[in-house]
Formats: sequence, C-alpha cells, structure tokens
Amino acid sequence: MATTDVEFDEYCDPDNPRIADFDSILAAHQRIMGQIVRTPCKRALMSEDLGMELYLKQEFLQYTGSFKERGLRNTLLQLDDSKRKNGVISASAGNHGCAVSFHATQMGIPSIVVMPVFAPVTKVNKCEKLGAKLVMHGKNMAEAKHHAMVLAKEKNMLYVNGFDHPHVIDGQGTVGIEILEQVPDVQAVLVPCGGGSLLAGVAVAIKHLKPDTEIYGIETDKTCSMAESLKKNERIFLPIDSTIAEGLAVNKVGVNTFHTLNAGGLVDKMVVVNEDWVARTIMHIVEKEKYVVEGAGATSLASILAGLIPGLKGKKVVCVCTGGNIDSTTLARALERGMAAEGRLIKFKVIVVDRPGGMADLCTLLASLGVTVRDCIPERAWIKGDVFSCELKTIVETKGWDHAREMMQAIKKHFKECYFPPIYDKLQNPPASRRGPCLAPNPLCMQKY
Repeated sequence: MATTDVEFDEYCDPDNPRIADFDSILAAHQRIMGQIVRTPCKRALMSEDLGMELYLKQEFLQYTGSFKERGLRNTLLQLDDSKRKNGVISASAGNHGCAVSFHATQMGIPSIVVMPVFAPVTKVNKCEKLGAKLVMHGKNMAEAKHHAMVLAKEKNMLYVNGFDHPHVIDGQGTVGIEILEQVPDVQAVLVPCGGGSLLAGVAVAIKHLKPDTEIYGIETDKTCSMAESLKKNERIFLPIDSTIAEGLAVNKVGVNTFHTLNAGGLVDKMVVVNEDWVARTIMHIVEKEKYVVEGAGATSLASILAGLIPGLKGKKVVCVCTGGNIDSTTLARALERGMAAEGRLIKFKVIVVDRPGGMADLCTLLASLGVTVRDCIPERAWIKGDVFSCELKTIVETKGWDHAREMMQAIKKHFKECYFPPIYDKLQNPPASRRGPCLAPNPLCMQKY
C-alpha cells in the first residue's frame, strides 16, 4: 500500500498483518499492572436461573468505565520521547476516546479525539472533561477515522487505532489473563466483539494458558462486521446505522484482529444476537445484579438469555461486561423496551361509556387484577358510533406474560370493544437472531449444540 494514502497506518497494514501472541500480552500485563483497575469477576446472582455457574467480568469498573484503558495505557507506555511530545490522536465512538483522554492527560501527552456525531452525550462529555481536545466529525466511525488520520498527518501526531493497534490488542488481552487468575477452572468465556481487539487478545491469552476453554465472540445483528468478515474470509464494510451497542459499531474490523482470529483455533463460535435481547439484558442486569452496563457490555449475557448457546448449561462460564457508559435516556429506553418485550408493559385501546364512572370501571377492573396504569388518554373526536362513547388509549404495567394474558381476557370479557396490537404474539418469543460461523478446529465438537 502506498504511504501517500492518508489512511495508511504502518501498525495496521493489510499487506503486513501482525498476529497477536501470548508473550506480548504477558508483557503488557506486567507493564500496566497497578496502573489499571484489576476488575472483579463475581458470580452472578442469576446463575441458578440460567442453569450454569455464571461469572461477570466487570470491566465497567475501570476509571473511565470500560476495558479500553488497558490497551491504551499499554500503547502510551511504549512511546518514545518524540512521539510523546507530538501527541496522539484517535477516532472513537466514546470508550476508547475516554481512555485516550484520561491516560494521555495523566501522562502529560497531548491528545485529540475525533468522535462521530452519533456518539452518546455521556461519553462526549466525559471525554472532553478528562482533558483531550474533542473534534465532532462524521456520520459514522469510518468518516470519523478518516478525519482523524488526516489530522494525524497534518499535525505529525501518532494515530492510535482503538481496536487494531498491536499494543492495544496486547493490552486488551490482559483481561483473559485476569479471568484465568480469578476463575481458574472456567470452561467458557463470552466476549463482545466490535473491531476485535478484546476478542483477539482474550482468545490468544486464554487458549495459550487453558486450550480447552471455549471462546465465543458475541455481536449484535446490527454490528456483526466480524462475523460477516470471517464468514466471507475477508474484511468487509458493514453499513451501521443506529444501534444500542454503539461500542461495537465498527464498520470494518481491524487488519490485525481479523488475521489473528481467522488463523483458526482461537474462537469456537461467533454468535449474533438480536438487539431486542440486548435491551432486555440491560434490564435484567439492573434488576438482578444491580449493575448498570451499556449495550455493548450486555451483549455477551444477552446471547445466553436468548438461548443461542444451549451447550453452556451446567458449565462454569464468564461473560465479559465491557463497559458501563450509557446515557440516562438510552438506559430509560432500554428498560422500557425490555419491559415491553417481556409483557410487563402493555398498551391497548378500549371503548368505555363516556359518562361519570365510565373510566372508573376500567381502572377498578385493572386494580382488582393488580395491574398498574402507566398512562391513559381519552379520545372522543376520532371515533365512530355512539357519541356517548370514549376510546381510552392505555399503557399498563403487569408482572409478565401470564399476568398480561389474564388482564387481556378480563378486558375482553367486560368490554365489547377493545384492541390489543397483534405484535404481542411476536414479542412473547422475539427472534433471538443467529449463530455465526463455527471457527473450531474440529466442527464435530460443536454438534452437541
């Protein structure tokens, strides 16, 4: 590739991919020790419900709220004096940018972070507050990256690829070493995958130290660039619009991460989960584990809740919860989407008599069933028939699908005209999505699933 190409990166050269190795990850582990939070890997309270011994690696407890600090710190520690003086620049949807901002400022290194306009407000504000110069540019990560690399050439700064720089991959791999130190007899590890640095690093580390451990890469149906690339045996560009897992929104996976994973034997399966399940999982983690995680951080557990890896039943499993930087608005939406998907938030229309006590009849019935009214809007002008009738657009809270069905039957029995959207039939069993390509050296071992 010509060096005049503005997006040429000597550390991420398609003509000279760098395969991650365990010795470099071990060196990174020793290098960053004491400078990065050694996050807990605690047994999940929902283990019994899921039929497995489940542990959550809580990378959202890093200072900036995600695992990205590991790779960035490892990279900055290896800069020579000249590169430290000129500074670093990177493109990020949020978490990597926050890591750049915090650690570069802490080490006295100038830094610029280019973020696409869709980046969550929480991450934008945090990144700016931590000290980096912030530039908002581009509709997606591809445009933000291009602009960052243009600035890097103009200002003679080092561009640090947040998901493909070799030192970044090594740093992320330290998560795998910690997992084996904390849960030595782990049988399976589930790792969210965006650009691939965490999955590649963790897979290399764990497969070296404990080869019989199953490794699963988890993506959402809107961010599955790695699964599609591995399936087609080449790095493809995947258009990505809005997604609840913006931390995984990488249009084209890394050169080094792709070739590391495509070498074979590291990842047993790529799993692609529907984003409805991600929203539900955020809700379950909040309610049952009392943690707040972002969409990307919930994807590994989402694949289990969606039933995509039934072979994990009865095993000791670790899910990497990669980050916790989620906007309050997005969190609220995820909680409501999760409640709706599980029949705990129901909307319907019912025609009542538009006289004193008409609306009270509905409220009394709902109260007797233990149903909570969230919202109720009367509609009088745009209905046909009796002028003494009123349509109530109602949103209620129930305990789940069984309770919701009981309520529906009671309403249909007491009121002549009512309407429940047919979508509820589908939401009881939403599409879990699909499994990705099998990457095990011996595919026969996966037939038990």
